[in-house]
Amino acid sequence: TRFDASALPSQMAAEVEFDPLTLLDQREIRRLDRYSMFAVAAAKMALEDSGLTAAEAAACNAGAYIGSALGGTAFGEEQHKIYIERGPRAVSPLLALSVFGGAGSSNVAMNLGLTGPGLAYGNSCAAGALAIGEAARLVADGRVDVMLAGGAEAPLAPLTFGAFALIRVLSTRNDDPQTASRPFDGERDGFVMGEGAAVLVLENLEHARARGARIYATILGHGVTNDAHHMTQPRPDGVCAARAMTEALRDAGVAPEAISYVNAHGSSTVLNASTECRAVRLALGDHADHVSISGTKGLHGHSLGATGAIELAVAAMALQRGHLPGTANLQSRDTACDLDVIPPGGRDEQVEYLLANSFGFGGINTSLVLSAAS
Repeated sequence: TRFDASALPSQMAAEVEFDPLTLLDQREIRRLDRYSMFAVAAAKMALEDSGLTAAEAAACNAGAYIGSALGGTAFGEEQHKIYIERGPRAVSPLLALSVFGGAGSSNVAMNLGLTGPGLAYGNSCAAGALAIGEAARLVADGRVDVMLAGGAEAPLAPLTFGAFALIRVLSTRNDDPQTASRPFDGERDGFVMGEGAAVLVLENLEHARARGARIYATILGHGVTNDAHHMTQPRPDGVCAARAMTEALRDAGVAPEAISYVNAHGSSTVLNASTECRAVRLALGDHADHVSISGTKGLHGHSLGATGAIELAVAAMALQRGHLPGTANLQSRDTACDLDVIPPGGRDEQVEYLLANSFGFGGINTSLVLSAAS
């Protein structure tokens, strides 16, 4: 509904119904674009859910790591239209402060008074997961007790959206948008672009236990590799994606045989399912026959750099609640993936360890190992 998409092959998106006044005051709304609003709002919600106040987090030298593929690009596109139509004097003075990728993490830090480490990650669709993995390293190394980390994305603007349509990665199932995103399905034809944000509070385990925090899951390990192959296509043999999983397992000190579930990148693009399943088999060996896998983008769309953070939140809740999410819209499984793909509706099952994958343009692969809270 943001613009007239009738000239594009893909005419659907996963929009967020968001009233900024529910989480931000008028002053904040005036100085933030939608991307930064998402980041700040999600950070506030995360702190509230954690039981920490902003002052308590700041006293722990907490910082903020936020990932985004495009940052404030959509706001820049909007302001460029104003520039063309009305000239430079009509352009918002906030433009220069909004379009750079670091605006999200900077605004989270300023809004909450967090003076600890603050970084932005721009590694395409893996950015949010990468931000969480790297922030978890800070906590694990004892450099800080608390970090806020996640991803934010607000890419629904004509040129930005149209650019993805141009390279044919978006679904064109316009007559049936609710089932257009279908990871691991043999009839998948692309992803449904979305917007959104997710922020997690990462905390030293002893610190969390001491204050009686509700712990969803524990991040044990993180691995990162690059395919060095193609900007948009995954490396067909899956070797580097598998190595990201292997490095995450090594970092966690967890054997492949301990993994029960893989929260897949599952982008719903034509090339993803077969290569990701191949990579899982390479990483887990014969044990892959005993592992369940699912992709959740059919439920929430693909919000680019925010998606990995959203999916890590889903994975953490899966461990806490003993329910593995299903693969929405899976009707006819792609025969190129011979793993146990969880069907729509999910499965009640308590697992101890899982892998969560996020892959992105540029060949970036990131994988995290999570365990149930103990």
